[in-house]
Amino acid sequence: MRSTAFYLGYAVWSVFWSTLSVLIGWALPLVPRYHFIIRGWSQPPLWWLRATCGIRVRVTGREHIPNEPCIFLVKHQSTWETLWMQSLVAPQAPLIKRELLRIPIWGWAFAMLKPIAIDRSNPRTALRQLIKQGRDRLSRGMYVTLFPEGTRLAPGEAGRFHRGGAALASATDRPVVVIAHNAGHYWPARRFLKFPGTISVQISEPFRLDGRKSSEINMLCEDWLSRAMSELE
Repeated sequence: MRSTAFYLGYAVWSVFWSTLSVLIGWALPLVPRYHFIIRGWSQPPLWWLRATCGIRVRVTGREHIPNEPCIFLVKHQSTWETLWMQSLVAPQAPLIKRELLRIPIWGWAFAMLKPIAIDRSNPRTALRQLIKQGRDRLSRGMYVTLFPEGTRLAPGEAGRFHRGGAALASATDRPVVVIAHNAGHYWPARRFLKFPGTISVQISEPFRLDGRKSSEINMLCEDWLSRAMSELE
């Protein structure tokens, strides 16, 4: 019943706010538009999730986030982190599948926020699109958010890091911050039921190139995430 109540409220709010965003968002500059559309869409569902399902969050390492735009590499276990990340810093440009922008109303509103939309069917082209669009978004003062394992994984599972985030860092000389969490225990991927509890989040100190190759940065970030997930799970 609690999970049903959450999804009903989440669906109604998403349709309402996406429609309002399409009507109003185009008239706002980028940063106010981001706050209006994304934070207006993501924060009420997170409150509703806490009220209906008893899911809270505890964050350590928030002070590690640079004041300058950086690249976030985030563990992907759930839908929760796609909502919560939007409340962490603003504005952000997440890496998404291009097809998401074709979703009626919601995709149209999201397109106004300049996400990094790539064609995942061609990995080589996708990497070029990521670097080109990522460089543009960072230059606009936007943080870039990626899920380096590429897909949502069950708790206890780990995937190999794709090289896109480290390649973007190398191309732009921007720091990389890794974010670990255990949301999959409370909002499992591809499951209807939610479970009450407190999601733990750990944020790494920034990884800077300092002459390192992108492959080395990727390995350091992957190792840090592996250790952090072992602690959390």
